[in-house]
This record gives sequence, C-alpha cells and structure tokens, in this order.
Amino acid sequence: MITNNLGYPRIGNHRETKKALEAYWSGKISYEELISTGKEIKLKNWQLQKDLGIDLIPSNDFSFYDHILDMSLTVGAIPERYSGLDKNSGKDLLDLYFAMARGYQDKGKDITAMEMTKWFDTNYHYIVPEFYKNQQFKLSSHKFLEDFSEAKDAGILTKPVLTGPVSFLLSGKEKEAGFDRIDLLENLLKVYIEIIALLKSHGVEWIQFDEPYLITDLSIKQKEAFTKAYSVLRKEFPELKFMIATYFGEVGDNIEILLNLPVKAIHVDLVRAPSQLDALLNKLPANKFLSLGVVNGRNIWKNDYKESLDIIHKAVDKFGEERIMLAPSCSLLHVPCDLDSEISPGKLDEIKPWLAFAKQKVREIIVLRHLTLGDNDEEMVSEYLDNQDVHLSKKESTLIHNNGVKTRMSKAEKMGRPSRTAFAERKEAQQNVLHLPGFPTTTIGSFPQTIEIRRLRTKLKKGEINTEEYNQSIRKEIDSAIRWQQEIGLDVLVHGEFERNDMVEYFGEMLEGIAFTKNGWVQSYGSRCVKPPVIYGDVARPKPMTIDWTTYAQSLTSKPVK
Repeated sequence: MITNNLGYPRIGNHRETKKALEAYWSGKISYEELISTGKEIKLKNWQLQKDLGIDLIPSNDFSFYDHILDMSLTVGAIPERYSGLDKNSGKDLLDLYFAMARGYQDKGKDITAMEMTKWFDTNYHYIVPEFYKNQQFKLSSHKFLEDFSEAKDAGILTKPVLTGPVSFLLSGKEKEAGFDRIDLLENLLKVYIEIIALLKSHGVEWIQFDEPYLITDLSIKQKEAFTKAYSVLRKEFPELKFMIATYFGEVGDNIEILLNLPVKAIHVDLVRAPSQLDALLNKLPANKFLSLGVVNGRNIWKNDYKESLDIIHKAVDKFGEERIMLAPSCSLLHVPCDLDSEISPGKLDEIKPWLAFAKQKVREIIVLRHLTLGDNDEEMVSEYLDNQDVHLSKKESTLIHNNGVKTRMSKAEKMGRPSRTAFAERKEAQQNVLHLPGFPTTTIGSFPQTIEIRRLRTKLKKGEINTEEYNQSIRKEIDSAIRWQQEIGLDVLVHGEFERNDMVEYFGEMLEGIAFTKNGWVQSYGSRCVKPPVIYGDVARPKPMTIDWTTYAQSLTSKPVK
C-alpha cells in the first residue's frame, strides 16, 4: 500500500517565505538570498515527509507566489504587455514573474498585474491565466525540473506536481472575442511534452497532474479535451506513471471520463464526497491504482481513524492492498504547517489534542497504513486507542457544548424574528440624536498602525510595560486622531482602532468557543498569510470589553463617533 501526499505548505513553519519575499521586494535581501530561503524550505519539507514515511513525495508544489502563475510562466503564457521584462538571467525571470502577479511600475513603465481570484471555494487566491486567439506557447521556465533535481540530489526521488493541461486552460480567461480557450489545447500540449521529456530524462517515475475541474459541470467539448490530452501524453510516454488528482468535491457525471483516461492512478476526495467511493469500486479498471483522499486537507481537526479505516477496508476488500494509495483529500497547502509550533499557553491548549496541522496529517496517513495492514505494533495500537479517546472526549466536552447558549438559542427560536422599525422612523430618530448635515462625511474606520504602536504592543507582550502604560499611550493616539478629524471638518469621527491587532482576532479573543493559534498561518496569496480563528464550540460573549474605547473617544467631542 502506497502513501501519497498531494502537496505541502510552502510558507515555512514561521512564514520564512513571506518574510524573504517582502525583504526581496523592498531591496533588503538579494536574489541569491531569496532563492536560498526557498531551497531551505523545500528541503525541509521533503526530508520531513521522507522521515515520516511518505512514498510519493511531491515536488514543484513549492511556489514563491502561486502554482497557477508558475505554470503560466513555465508554458510561456505571458501577456504581451510584459514584453521587455523577460531577459536571460534567473533574476530577470523571477522579476517578470512578480510583475505578472503584482504589476510593474519603474523606468517610466506602469504595467497592470494579472487578475487574481479564489481557487474554487477555498480562501487561497490564484493568478488567472490570460489566453489569446491562436496563442503559441513555449517552455520558458525550468522550475519543475530544478525542484525535482534538488530533491534527487538530496537523495529523495519525488513525484513532480503539474497543473493538468485542461484545468490550466479552464482556470484562465479569453482576453479577446472569437475563440474558446479550450481550442488552445493542441498548442499547449507541445510544451507539456517538452516538460515531461525533460523529467523523464532525469529519472522521474511518477507525475501528478492536478485536474480539479473534473468535479465541475463540463461541456461535451471540455470532456473530450481530457480524453484527447491524456491520450496524446500517454502515446508519447507509455512507460511513465501518470496520476490524475481531483479534489474539492465529487467527480459525479465525469466519472466515466476520469476512469477511462489512460493513466496509472486516479485520486479522489473522499472527505468532501465519500459517497463517490461506491461508483469507483464498481467501475475502476483493473490496471489502475486508486488514491483515497481520507485525511482532510482543508481543516485542522484530527482524523477519526475508525471512520477512515472503514473507507479504506472497503476499498482494500475490493482491490487488495497493492492497488490502494492513502492520501490527504487535497494538497495540504490549505492548513498550517506544524502543530508542534504551538507552545505558548492559552485557550488553544485546551483543544490542542483535537488538532492536526500539515505535519500531523502526514503522520496520520502513515498510521492509517499501519492500521490497515494489521500492524500490531504497540505504538500503533496505542495511537489508535488514543485517537478514539480524543474523539469521544471532544463529543462530550463542555468546551463545545455551552448550555447557556443552547438555552438562549431555544428561546430565540420560539420568539421568532423580531419586527423592524420602519426606515423613516429610524432615520428621524437617528437625526434627532446625531444632527448630521446632508451628505455627512466620514471614513471607513481603521487608521494605519504606526511603527510606534506596533513597538508598543511588542513591549506589552514582552512585559516591558504594563497594561495601564499601554492604555495611556493608546489614549494619546485616540486623542490625536479625534483632534485632526475635527480640524479637517469630518462629520462622523472614528476613534482609529489603534489598540486592535488583527480585526477578527481582536473580537474573537473576547468570545468563548473561539481560540487563536500563535503560528497557525495559511497562505492566502503571494506573501499574504492569514491566521484563521479556530471555532470549536458554542460561541458566547461572557463579558463586555474591559475598556470601551469608542465611548472614550465620544467623550472628546460633541460630534458622533463610530
């Protein structure tokens, strides 16, 4: 039984990629230093997966900005407006890549960035490829080969990950009328053949093609494109092992297309769509591996080994161990790196036994293989029992079930939705209090936090100042903000919100049922990382804020403050 990972977080345990990128963009580090940081993170990721026991370790899943943009650069899908930025050196190519993502303003040029949008229904954002009628493609970047070679030099034979040719086209947009981007497939496949030929010459065995658009509604033409693409690639490379990876949902009506593609393995998401397993068990051709996505690649909760084993045993009973792969449901790009980084005391400590980040999810895949194969090793048996105890305790935990919330919800449901006062009445009541002029002026709310305020918060965290000293400084900032808003003549003032850290975290820390990590960062796009709150139970606000800064700000002025 093969263990198979689809992708690993690329930001580093402590956001090393983000910090290096922003330092490079601001001119604080060199191109060589940025590349070195990337190599360090890749090597750590590969070695971690190897040490844990993953058989098919992904490469080319690392990116300095976005994996779809990586493919656009690789196949030369570079919009004409960036011509002149593409030169011969590695640095020039990387700067072109960043210009496509972020725009370019220098030397009298002002070039807009490419569009960015969400990757399916995740919080990850990708750079949308741009396509033109009769567009020709050319191999413009060898990143895929460089990554594979770096891993091989380190003694790790990886499985390169490529965005599949059809999903790459479908993820983009036509930038002129009169053609369908899927018609570019034949031109695009010429470059894919070059890519695969180079990988083959360097000793590749498996290649993973991500084709998530197989979970969407497809036209007849698009379905035919999948068959055409992989028939061409299989004919060119009959001996290589190709894997098609689908994720984020059910293949549905596209199952016949998927099963009949001339590839060695198919991967399906059995977390989002466990019901599709039955159809696969009945129809999977005898010459194919089935990769079971049983570990959730999109949330931070510990896997329930019993539930996963029920799915795995069902597949093993049908096909035998030798045709089964175990994997996360999708790339682990969408979860934080390592739960072991959470060492600071706090609310998270109470729920930490329930959690699993990327490193822990890789470990879960390995444990599931041992348990499936009937490994009676004491460590594995103990881990299974501990896992079940954790899930039982979680279901019964008072941290999750807040009786006060349930009682209030029950009363609210019986009362029904309250009626709302008519707008005209509300408008008159508001005006009687606020006395606003016609077309009142205001701002959105938050003012930028200065370096001094950030230093102030750091001193508070380190214990260099106490809470009262911190609050006195915040009062001064609010005073200043109110005064200059009055001076310039705004009608509705804002208190500046200088005391807040992240907006969500600021309010979430006042609530029960929500916890925050210290290092649970997830990439949103480029160097932008977010630290989502962990909602683990019934949410309640036990008490109001210690200091009502808005009321304080209102005391400084006769004008309304929000």
